[in-house]
Amino acid sequence: MQSVKLNNDVEIPILGFGVYQIPPAETEQAVIDAIQAGYRHIDTAQAYANETEVGSGIKNSGVAREELFITTKIWVENVSYDGVMNSFQGSLDRLGMDYVDLLLIHQPYNDVYGAWRAMNELQKSGKVRAIGVSNFAVDRVVDLSLFNETKPAINQIEINPFNQQTEAIEAIKAEGIVPEAWAPFAEGKNNIFQNEVLSEIGQKYQKSVAQVIVRWLMEQDIVVLAKSTKPERMSENIDIFDFSLTDEDKAAIATLNIGESQFFSHSDPNMIKMLADAKLNF
Repeated sequence: MQSVKLNNDVEIPILGFGVYQIPPAETEQAVIDAIQAGYRHIDTAQAYANETEVGSGIKNSGVAREELFITTKIWVENVSYDGVMNSFQGSLDRLGMDYVDLLLIHQPYNDVYGAWRAMNELQKSGKVRAIGVSNFAVDRVVDLSLFNETKPAINQIEINPFNQQTEAIEAIKAEGIVPEAWAPFAEGKNNIFQNEVLSEIGQKYQKSVAQVIVRWLMEQDIVVLAKSTKPERMSENIDIFDFSLTDEDKAAIATLNIGESQFFSHSDPNMIKMLADAKLNF
């Protein structure tokens, strides 16, 4: 598995398995199947309510913890110094681990600076190997980077053919921060799996639309999170190391860019209020 070196020299596998919206009852087996398919990078979060099942899947996978890269995220209500310190141990307990490889602030709200100080302390203590953010606009992530002892290692954001975020990605990389793509398949929106441009590129290489998208992101040195509960899809999504896209292919994919989120705006006041009201049940 190819990896990307973070700004603190920790290496992260470029392909990850995300468990967002996988029901807890299915998560353990999905994690086992993903690891058996070859994934060594698993991404979860406090808000996904399946950290316990992720931990069980890892424990029962037959692969040593040290061979895996595990990410979890701090939810909005816990984004403060005390919130991180009080909630992170709960994440470790649910995962059944002594440390995680990457800890992210899940959304750019609440006391981000206080949370970052706590995360920096956790990193120094060895309970976290790298720290980063998720869903931060470029100005917010640069601000955090400039005025703190430790700059974010990663910004996990929505990146897909309809929301390519080219300028944001360039700006993030210029700060020494690795971009990581969630929803690379736009959760199937706009009939993406039957998209004519992507399908034609896939036919040329005898690859699926999903494989073309993952390859397109990987060739930009973007860490990619893919999700499926079907073992055959897991294996397919990771089988992207035997072909390369041409400049013509990339130019064709560039024409698909709508330039806006396929889900919601993180600057929408109503969305901020909704996320602030979304409380965890543990």
